[in-house]
Amino acid sequence: MKELRAEEFNLSPFQLIGREWMLVTAKKGDKINTMTASWGGLGIMWDKNVAFIVIRPSRYTKEFIDSADTLSLTFYEKEYKKQLAYLGSVSGRDEDKISKSNLTVEYEGETPYFKEANLAIICRKLFGQEITSDSFVETGLEEKYYPGKDYHTLYIAEIEKILVSE
Repeated sequence: MKELRAEEFNLSPFQLIGREWMLVTAKKGDKINTMTASWGGLGIMWDKNVAFIVIRPSRYTKEFIDSADTLSLTFYEKEYKKQLAYLGSVSGRDEDKISKSNLTVEYEGETPYFKEANLAIICRKLFGQEITSDSFVETGLEEKYYPGKDYHTLYIAEIEKILVSE
């Protein structure tokens, strides 16, 4: 993979995240876990290029994100949709889903990502806060997305590197 400067990045986050999905991956101790996500964003915060991700408390990957300083967001060609669906529906608590997905772990420094990705965004956590009931301005969102009160934690992470397949 080759590095791409953030200023050269011109792909739509609406397409990448919302329609094509991404894997959110982090390392805790000597273990790695990943999950599929279709909510998040890319932008500018605190004069930094950042990624926004949200993770529910029930997700095993949250433990990894909470304990790690860095994480990766990876994106794939359409032929990986089946693996992404699998990785989003099975918990790493219950089985070694990464090995069963046939994806290959690579590292950028200490941050794990997958060799099969066509885009890997390497991030360093800056911020994490649980969404709460009193955070909502628009009525109806809480009832629709959090009937069980299992609010996401919002993370903001600085984009340290963008890697694209050659």
